[in-house]
Formats: sequence, C-alpha cells, structure tokens
Amino acid sequence: MAAYDAVVIGAGHNGLASAIHLAAQGWSVAVIEGNEEPGGAVKTRELTLPGFRHDFAAMNLSMFAGSPFFAAYKDELIAQGLGFVPAKHCFASVFRDGTHLGVSTDLGETAGAIAAISPEDAAAWRKLFAEFGSDAPHIFGLLGSPMPSLAAAKVVWKAWREKGSSWLYDTARMLLASPRDFLDARFRNDKVKAMMSAWGLHLDFAPDVAGGALFPYLESMANQAFGMVIGQGGADTIIKAMTGLLKAKGGELMLGTPVERVETTNGTATGVKLADGRVITARKAVISNAHPKLLFGGLMAADPAREAFDRGIEKFRAGPGTMMIHLAMDGLPDWRAGEALKDYAYVHVAPDLAMMSRVYSEAMGGLLPAEPALVVGQPTALDPSRAPDGKHVLWVQVRVLPAEIRGDAAGIIAGTDWDEVKDAYADRVLDILETYAPGTRSKVLGRAVFSPIDLERENPNLIGGDNLSGSHHLDQNFLFRPVAGYSRYKTPVKSLYLCGASTWPGAGTGAGSGFMLAKMLAGKH
Repeated sequence: MAAYDAVVIGAGHNGLASAIHLAAQGWSVAVIEGNEEPGGAVKTRELTLPGFRHDFAAMNLSMFAGSPFFAAYKDELIAQGLGFVPAKHCFASVFRDGTHLGVSTDLGETAGAIAAISPEDAAAWRKLFAEFGSDAPHIFGLLGSPMPSLAAAKVVWKAWREKGSSWLYDTARMLLASPRDFLDARFRNDKVKAMMSAWGLHLDFAPDVAGGALFPYLESMANQAFGMVIGQGGADTIIKAMTGLLKAKGGELMLGTPVERVETTNGTATGVKLADGRVITARKAVISNAHPKLLFGGLMAADPAREAFDRGIEKFRAGPGTMMIHLAMDGLPDWRAGEALKDYAYVHVAPDLAMMSRVYSEAMGGLLPAEPALVVGQPTALDPSRAPDGKHVLWVQVRVLPAEIRGDAAGIIAGTDWDEVKDAYADRVLDILETYAPGTRSKVLGRAVFSPIDLERENPNLIGGDNLSGSHHLDQNFLFRPVAGYSRYKTPVKSLYLCGASTWPGAGTGAGSGFMLAKMLAGKH
C-alpha cells in the first residue's frame, strides 16, 4: 500500500498546480489521472491530419500567464519548456454589414477604430481603460483570494482606503450588472457593445443576465493592457511544463489509473481505491479536481450526515453546452471585413446583442440555435509551428448549445441525438462562417467535430459539454460556488478538498483554485 501526504484526483491544471505547490512545501504528493493523458480540457492533438496540432478545448492561456501560480513558478516552468506566443491583435467582432471592430495592444489603434464609428465611445474607451489601471489590482486581488477570507477582506479594505466608498459601490454594481446594463451606461454604438458583450458568452452570460458584466469588462481591458497569449506549439505547453515540474519536485504522476472510490474512516478521507484494486493512502489530504457531482455522485459512499451538502451538489447547474470544430486549412479565412482580421487571435461571430440573446434563449430551451455564436481561433496566425509550412488550423468554438436537444430553432435538423446531428450542425456553422469569410469551405483539408456529448466523453468533468464545470450565474458564484458554506475548498468530509472550475474563482486557465487550496493547506495563505 503506497502512502503520500496528499493524493490529488485528476491531472487538470488546477490539480497539478495544487500538487506542485504542496511538493514545493515538502509534501509527498501523487496525482492520479484516469486518462492516459494529463491536462483535462487543456490538450493539444493532431485531430484532423498529421502535422496539424489542434488545441482540443482551451486555447487562450492569458489567465495562466497572468496568474499568481505562474508568477510564483515562472522560472521553473520556463526551464521545463513552457513557452508563450503573444498576440498584439487580440480579438475582433465581425458585423453583418461587412465591417469589424477589434482590440489590439496599441491603445491608439483600438481607440482610432472606435472613433471612426463613434468619437464619443472612443473617449469612453480611453476613460474606462485609464480607470482600469488603478482598478485592476483590487479586482484581480479579490479574484485571487479565497472566498470568503481575511485576504479578500484586506483587498476590500485597501480598495476602500485608496478609492473610497463610491468606488466600492460602483464595483459592487458592476459585479451584479448584466452586460447590457453595464455597456449601455458607458457606450452608445451598438458595435462597441457587441464587441465587448461577446465575451459574456464565453461563460454563460447573455446580454441581459445579471452578473455578466465583469467578464466582458475584464477581458476587453486586460487584452488592451496586456494582450493575449497562446501556447508555443499548443496549449499543452503548460501541462507538459507542470508535469515536468511536479516530477522534478518529487511528485508522482499516475496516468491511465482510474479512481474507483475515496476511502474514508470515521468521517475522514484517508486515501483512494483504484480501479485495479490498489489502495493509495493520503496522510493529510485527498484533493479532488473532479467535478463535485462525479465525486459525490460516484466516488463517495452515501452518508446521511452529508445529506444537505449532497443535495446542494445535486442542484449545482451545468452551464450551456459547447461544440468544438477543428479545421485543417489550406489558408486562413478571407474575411469579408478585411485582411487585417487574419492577424487576430480570436474573431467573434456574434454581430449584435439581439442575436446573442436569441441564441442563449434557444439553447437554454433545448433548441439547436438557428444562428449560434462562434469564437474563431486563428492560432497559426501567431504560431506557424502548429501546421505544415503554409498551412493553418482553425479552432472554432460554438456557443451556446443545449446538452439535450428538443428541436431545431431553424426547423431544418430533425434529429434530437447529438451523434446523429453533429455533422449537420457543423455544416450550419460552416455556412455561417462562409457568409463572413467566403471561400472558407474550399480551404478545408480536414475537420474534426466534437459535440457537447463528445466533450463529456473525452472529459467527464464537462457535463453536457459544459466547459465551465457549472454555471457562473450569481447564485453559483463567489460565496455560493459550488455550495453555500463550502466555497473555501473544504467538504463535509474531513481531509477531503475540492479544486477546479466548479470552485471559486471558476472556469479558465488561471489555476486559481488549485494554487489557493495548496497555500491554505501548507499554511501559506
């Protein structure tokens, strides 16, 4: 029977961050992963044709690059081969009239493009960006603190001392506001609003959903300030570096080793039993990077003393589903809105707020949206190493979709089983892309389509294709993620802890929950 100080279930980036920090503090650690490959949703594979490397799910690594975890282990991760590719031209939106609007790291360029359609909004953009410079440390400090915690309270106290009560009230209002309300209060032009609001659909915030203003604000301003980064050679650069660093610090990584159940004794987690019958003992902590529904709905024995908590986990809602379409290309799309779009990391095909509201309503009603929102990633515009010379890959994320299909909003696709309809729906997506970039279909050399159900099969944490591991609406965020009273990574089972996107601060590649949990366990937070 092997024994460690901590056993981590799941080799996603949060689980790895937790394991690395604990190992650095002298803990013996084992990370146990059921799949043959680490990384969770952060993987890069040749999904279409040989030589074409596609980021399976996550592509944007800006949150990781700006994270406290990366700041703490930057030199060691780089020594393990971690590499980033920066994007000067970060994101843009295309519109029905054949125009576009985008954000680059050059404030003059961004503001100039906005000024061409609305001088008033260009001034508003500059004002918001100037405020962001002094606001960001407080906002990111809050997002980087356990919830609740003395550290979070200190962030609020410092913000009050520096910015005053009115700033706290304004920030609280933003945290509660919908994207539309936040943007209507600051901008006049519909294109500016659409460009920013598209970020809300990366989570599960349609324009009128309360609590959705923060992400469009942060992404827009952070991209203006810092740019965007993707992984050199693929998003898996962070996973390769993290697993290398874990081993260098004495940690063990066990791949292709499913956990059958968490072992408990007198209400305390003491280790895990593997599917092959082996038992791995944990002297101090069992850390689960698995979705809490998978943990408490399968890996944990039922316990009447845990009834209220288990009921809360059962009610923890998934966000909407996602489809991923990976294309091997003979060339980048010829965007109708101009050649300049070939330089952008992301192109959003979400031309107006009415369309975003409609697609969300249709998807949440179980309908295949007639016009889904698309996030078109162009990684080879930045990193040619991901494809053979002169060739490209496209990363197309289709947002938002139903996990279970009740019908088709367009009345064309008859099936209700994702395995039956995914190719037909992918064709709809390419038809939409063709309207904004004529000739795109003729450049496709190969494609791989992953429906919401395919994503869940690949990674069970992505329930129903929800790449957020739980809706981020206000009743499931901050103090309520994943269950009220358990936002600090503890569970009712002593020595059993949660991390990952289902816990605060939620989805993304920032490794926040894993790092914060490890610091708490090691007595450093």
